[in-house]
Amino acid sequence: MEQGNCTGEAEFILLGLSQMQEVQLLLFFVFLLFYIIILPGNFLIIFTIQSDPCLSSPMYFFLANLAFLDICYCSITPPKMLADFFSLCKTISYGGCMAQLFFLHFLGGAEAFLLMAMAYDRYVAICKPLRYATLMNRGICCTLVGAAWVGGFIHGIILFGLSIQLPFCGPNILDNFFCDVHQLVKLACADTYAVEMIMFLNNGVVIMMCFVLLLISYATLLLRLQTHFPRGKSKVASTCVSHIIVVFVMCGPAIYIYALPFQVAPLEKVVAVFHTVVFPLTNPMIYTLRNKEIKNSMRKLINRYISWWVKS
Repeated sequence: MEQGNCTGEAEFILLGLSQMQEVQLLLFFVFLLFYIIILPGNFLIIFTIQSDPCLSSPMYFFLANLAFLDICYCSITPPKMLADFFSLCKTISYGGCMAQLFFLHFLGGAEAFLLMAMAYDRYVAICKPLRYATLMNRGICCTLVGAAWVGGFIHGIILFGLSIQLPFCGPNILDNFFCDVHQLVKLACADTYAVEMIMFLNNGVVIMMCFVLLLISYATLLLRLQTHFPRGKSKVASTCVSHIIVVFVMCGPAIYIYALPFQVAPLEKVVAVFHTVVFPLTNPMIYTLRNKEIKNSMRKLINRYISWWVKS
């Protein structure tokens, strides 16, 4: 069957991760197993933080929002990717493509800004501990989370507005498993230099700035801990290290994909899998595995529900 027969005028063909049926079947079970294990873990993190009064500090409030954001982010591309493993014609409508692109960058941008809010929270906790309760009250925390969502929306709507104006009159094959700006720009039958430059500034420059600012912030905090709090700093330092790991996990693939204007990055599809599927679900788990309080609360919550289920 020719791929050109699989689609109408208002659709794109997705080549996916592999054309081999055996490889597609293997990938389907690998990603499905990953989802079955990790996705409920993120819901458990949110339920644990909401149900335990001891986990009411701003750090856990931000962590619950991060877990929720990552669950939403991983609901954009993976469901269709899993369904396409069993489809001969991997197509996506024009409207579906634009929606996928918008929500991918909307939620991705919101997560980047949320990480900056979490860095600010750690700065206040370490550098202004006596004013922490005032500077990081629930109202301010909600404002920071709301600002992260608004910032992500602006980031996503700019890319959406640029992409929806691109004219398509030639090939409609996207060499990926989801719709993104890089592939769409290549298919446009017009001069896209100005559009690509704006997209680069909105994507590559913004993510690089966030990455650099976050690294400088945490490096400064760790240095301050080392010089001013030589004792009793292990717990706070461990939290900062968890934040730094998540910064690398989130920003690394994004920089690799979006920070090279007008170029196709080698292994882009492989990096995109980790960026859109694997890493977002594991981000909250990284914080959890290094935090004794939340692990103990999760055990108590699980034991409580097991006891209730046994009694009922």
